Amino acid sequence: MTQRILTAHIGSELDVVGARQRARQIAALCGFGVQDQVRIATAVSELARNVYNYAGSGKVHFAIDGQTAPQVLSIRIEDQGPGIAQLDKILAGTYRSPTGMGLGILGAQRLMDRCHIHSTPGEGTQITLHKLFPRDARLLDGSMIGTLSGSLQALPSDITLSEVQQQNRELLTTLAELKTRQDDLLQLTRELEDTNRGVVALFAELDEKADHLRRADQMKSRFLSNMSHEFRTPLSSIRALSKLLLDRIDGELSEEQEKQVMFILQSAVSLSDLVNDLLDLAKIEAGKVDVHANSFHVADLFSALRGMLRPLLVSDTLTLTFIDPDPALHIHTDEGKLSQILRNFISNALKFTEAGAIVVSATPLPEQDAIRFSVSDTGLGIDAEDVQLIFEEFSQVENHMQRKVKGTGLGLPLCRNLATLLNGTVSVESTPGHGSLFSVVLPTSYHAPEGSLPPSAPANDNGNDQRIGVLVVEDNPPVRLLYEKFLAGSEFRVVPARSVREAQERWEQQRPAAVILDILLHGETAWHWLAELKNDPLRRQVPVIVATEIDDVRKGLALGAEAYYIKPLSRQQLLATLRALIGNTHHRQEPAPPQGTTTWDNAHATG
Repeated sequence: MTQRILTAHIGSELDVVGARQRARQIAALCGFGVQDQVRIATAVSELARNVYNYAGSGKVHFAIDGQTAPQVLSIRIEDQGPGIAQLDKILAGTYRSPTGMGLGILGAQRLMDRCHIHSTPGEGTQITLHKLFPRDARLLDGSMIGTLSGSLQALPSDITLSEVQQQNRELLTTLAELKTRQDDLLQLTRELEDTNRGVVALFAELDEKADHLRRADQMKSRFLSNMSHEFRTPLSSIRALSKLLLDRIDGELSEEQEKQVMFILQSAVSLSDLVNDLLDLAKIEAGKVDVHANSFHVADLFSALRGMLRPLLVSDTLTLTFIDPDPALHIHTDEGKLSQILRNFISNALKFTEAGAIVVSATPLPEQDAIRFSVSDTGLGIDAEDVQLIFEEFSQVENHMQRKVKGTGLGLPLCRNLATLLNGTVSVESTPGHGSLFSVVLPTSYHAPEGSLPPSAPANDNGNDQRIGVLVVEDNPPVRLLYEKFLAGSEFRVVPARSVREAQERWEQQRPAAVILDILLHGETAWHWLAELKNDPLRRQVPVIVATEIDDVRKGLALGAEAYYIKPLSRQQLLATLRALIGNTHHRQEPAPPQGTTTWDNAHATG
């Protein structure tokens, strides 16, 4: 809905000055601040002067668009002159008229929220300016706009002198503001210099601490590696001598002696396991572990594990079951390291399951090109708050079975590190009192990283999806899902954003071919962003489809939207609108005033 305020004629220098004063008066009555009043008046003055200089005469129409806040001040400047030559170059900033017309047009364009120019050689020019009302401005209805028109002051007789005086006052005010801002900038610069010196000192301190930590970590790894090697020799001797005594090579042992030697052997074996785990962790952290990948069948791996671990079953109430995988299921990875992960999983399950079943399985994951290896048990289970703890080195969860079984607390951290080394992940699901499920997911074919592991892709980056990106700015998840369903199977794909800020970030990542914009976003409106978008020379050619609950079509089209819909819509209408607009991105025309009611079945779109 457009409500006209005033029409001013341009036929002389005094009319140009009068148009500037009228623009300032109307802006003030609409609630614009002093700076915006100057911007609007200056833009009108520059374009009115162009009309007088190049066409001789013309008109300036002031009107208000919109039925909801914020409304839009619309100013249309028209003439019947020769038209604007080199308009494309002027708007691109590559052409300047000898008389300065190009500077005037570009200046007006920067001062307003939107500037649309339609010029035909020999038929004249029509320039439409739009400026959104301030956020705190009151909503004007028809009667209030009539009152506003009647309250416009008569122009003074000495209009030129009055305007010069007014411009001098504006200039003095601007200079005072510039002086204040300059003082603030100098103060801020001094504060930034102090802050920068502090930041530089902090970075130097952090670098020093990081260097200490790196050296400490390297020393720890070297210590663990060296000590592990040094421990192995005496431990091997203790184990060998213990077995020698138990085999009665040097004579018989009493029952008590045999028991004591058995304790020595068991302690040596436990210590040897700890040393081996420490050595493996140290090697992985130092990056000295090589992956020897080869292809093998999962069934063969399970067969070897079954024969290796079945002797560990010492209870008739506990069963260890390997679910036979598909005989053709194979994987290309380090068999030894995968076997070590599964042995640790099964060993833990045996330790903490008194009765029931332990089941080992392998499940192909075709969509991930991976295989999940799982070990489930019916044991004690783990509380949710302790799940992260079990993957920390030397950490163990206290329970009544801890006194019966001994562990180093290194098995699961080692599994996690080995899985990472094989480009896989480890996870656990557990319910206290019902058991646990430990899993490792590995790619079906291991590929050594080049240099370092590639960073993970950001969420919703669509991978190699080559379809046309459509930025959907919508804060309602069900509606976003609806758009995804609408565009599924078409040549378009959704680039989702929940707010204007997120839309800006997504735009930086990938320029969209079109935008679907909801006006109400988390309690705020996107009118200003629409105006900013359509006043940006680098982004204005991207078509915008407004889809919202706000019934204010005229304002949306005035601010540059190519189509305006009241929710909800159908898939056919959305696809038809996208195909029409994206095909005509570079051939837009100024939208005609809408007729009737805008709904999904009667929408206004321009191409």
